[in-house]
Amino acid sequence: MSRKICVTAVDGHTGHLITELLLTDDHFKKQFDSVCGISLHPDAERCKELEKLGAKIVPHMPGKVKEMANTLKETGADVVCLIPPAHKNKYKITHELIEATKQANVPNACFVSSAGADLAEKDKQPRLREFIELESLFMSSKGDPSTSTGHSPVVVRAGFYAENLLLYAPQAKEEGKLPLPVGKQHKFAPMALGDLAQVVAHVLTGKGKHGFSDAHRGQLMVLTGPMLAAGEELATAASQALGSKLQFSDISEEEAKKVLQAQSESDESELEYLLEYYSLVREGKTNYISTTAFHDVTGSHPQEPTDFFKTYKGEFTPHQTTKKRKTSK
Repeated sequence: MSRKICVTAVDGHTGHLITELLLTDDHFKKQFDSVCGISLHPDAERCKELEKLGAKIVPHMPGKVKEMANTLKETGADVVCLIPPAHKNKYKITHELIEATKQANVPNACFVSSAGADLAEKDKQPRLREFIELESLFMSSKGDPSTSTGHSPVVVRAGFYAENLLLYAPQAKEEGKLPLPVGKQHKFAPMALGDLAQVVAHVLTGKGKHGFSDAHRGQLMVLTGPMLAAGEELATAASQALGSKLQFSDISEEEAKKVLQAQSESDESELEYLLEYYSLVREGKTNYISTTAFHDVTGSHPQEPTDFFKTYKGEFTPHQTTKKRKTSK
């Protein structure tokens, strides 16, 4: 059974890592014929890297739904991985991609959403809540007789990426502090981006008589890391991994905003998303872990915080060499 996969937003961290894993992992490479990457920035360095690995990069022109649908048809894709791009118009662009996928009649579609979005409130966490509205649009294809899209859907809600903690590496190196606006009482469970890539790669390459594997199709998968931690506990895990003391510093949202704006190259909307997620933590809405889907899909255990900090030891402590992020099965 042939399988042609199309991944959106491949110039972003998530899309790039999923596509890179598909193209480099011996297990996944055998499961598909081709991979196409759709990008708002087709000349970006990440896109060039994926081209060298064998992906075909296709420019994405926002506002041109019919053209995007025709492009999808031309790729011959029978699988689309829809990843909302890091962009101020994320909602509109993703809405268009969902509509283009429907018009192109792509039978198998996986939507990468956000854990915690279902607990977000529109007036307090609008960037997070957008994901629920996009999920609704995505899932409405299921009962639409005008398209075969939605016949084999999967929604993956990814938790807070541990890689976001790298934004605070300068404070860790220079001051021995991990400054987060999460309060002192409540907890959250950061997950490794590589673990999301593992799950999505399994979904995109899994096969069954209805398209995606019967073990995956129709599933709403919620992914978090395996350890529920307050700020202090996260700093303790980091200290154990780094071999040097790292202290948690509970900072205000205003301070966090200044730090993020000074140290992050992310789009403003992504910074808003991060701050909204931190507000969910302070409200006690992230006091849970969800690792069952990861175990069921991959057959392995998600990365522990201590292992994450060991992987990125060079980022958090002076004069160290950083290993490549973990994406192995």
